[in-house]
Amino acid sequence: MLSKAVHDFGTSVRIALYSHDTMGLGHIRRNLLIAEALARSSLRASTLIIAGIHEAGAFTMPRGGDCLTLPAYRKDRHGDYAPRSLSMPTTDLIALRSQVIGTALKNFAPDLFIVDNVPRGALGELTPVLEHMRDLGRTRCVLGLRDILDAPERVLDQWQRLDNEAAIRDHYEAVWVYGDPNIYDAIEEYAFPSDLAAKTTFTGYLDPTARLIPSDSDTDLFACLPRDLRQKGFTLCMIGGGQDGLAVAQAFAQADLPADEYGVIVTGPFLPALQKQRLLELVAGNPRIRVLEFLPEPMHLMRQARRVIAMGGYNTVQEILCLGKPALLVPRDRPRHEQTIRAQRLRERGMLDFVAVQECRPRTLSAWLHHVATAPLPAPRQTLDRDGLKRLPTLAATLIGGQPMYRNRTIPAPSTGWAGGRRYVAA
Repeated sequence: MLSKAVHDFGTSVRIALYSHDTMGLGHIRRNLLIAEALARSSLRASTLIIAGIHEAGAFTMPRGGDCLTLPAYRKDRHGDYAPRSLSMPTTDLIALRSQVIGTALKNFAPDLFIVDNVPRGALGELTPVLEHMRDLGRTRCVLGLRDILDAPERVLDQWQRLDNEAAIRDHYEAVWVYGDPNIYDAIEEYAFPSDLAAKTTFTGYLDPTARLIPSDSDTDLFACLPRDLRQKGFTLCMIGGGQDGLAVAQAFAQADLPADEYGVIVTGPFLPALQKQRLLELVAGNPRIRVLEFLPEPMHLMRQARRVIAMGGYNTVQEILCLGKPALLVPRDRPRHEQTIRAQRLRERGMLDFVAVQECRPRTLSAWLHHVATAPLPAPRQTLDRDGLKRLPTLAATLIGGQPMYRNRTIPAPSTGWAGGRRYVAA
């Protein structure tokens, strides 16, 4: 049962979710998953997704939800930002996006504002917005963090430079970590001071299988694939958004696939045109390799795959683990080490395999493919807490209803109980 605060709302509440979306699709996909869970709950939330890429419009919005897409930034492998398409100074784009966000929130007037991963927004664009919302005093603000941000020393340095701790103290009533502290304890790893730790809740991972509702999506997707591929089975290679995954795709395209099996490569929408052409030329004439571009919902294809080779983003990893697929991760190692840390932690627990991007060669992938095709899948040595989406409606209702905050704990998922990680009790 959700708390009484949920049932006290006679009409749907308004919740806005922001993601800066400068590299890949992980932030927007995570916010869409959260928005769908809040819309389906007793909150009956009306959600406004504020996204940093126009590709967000290709996704299905939650019932009662809509999307505002901002002119986009791009981030290179060194972590530097610039306008993705518009010919204008970066400072002008920051001001433009900040004004658009501020106007949207003023008119939407959300009860709750969930910010993904960046306390001040990309390049500080949320700072004036948060200050105005604080002065109005109507909206509760939450900072949502993925399980792993980066290597601890890098996070501490960046947060100090950007004064993120002050932003959290001044503007956010809660911090939600979408992970399991038994895998990675952000409070300890990033040395949260006691007042920030008191605001922090580990929700558990967000289970993406909630998106796999009965539909015709599988049939529609497989209509575009060769019949032999559908009948004989395939390995799926995914490179996230695609902007830095060409080396993985090329190595897979040249790997020796198991006999009578096929390979499917999903490039993502950000693979540069010249790189995409190079990949297509590489696989031309190979009837056992199929290249697909952007898929708004990759899980339908992943569910049919025998095994997966992918980078190590939050959403992709959760999809792999929830579907129980044998997987080899090739995580990016710049501009952040987040994917590498995630792959290492999960390999230590027997949940998947991992190879560094510098070692991603056709013969390396061939050896893994042939080994995993014949070896039984080992049982993982540890399970994950994946009840995040079950907990979020109660956490949201607690904030919106003005109930006491949870202090440095995690609440149990409704009707399931929880027997791991931190315990949370009302203050």
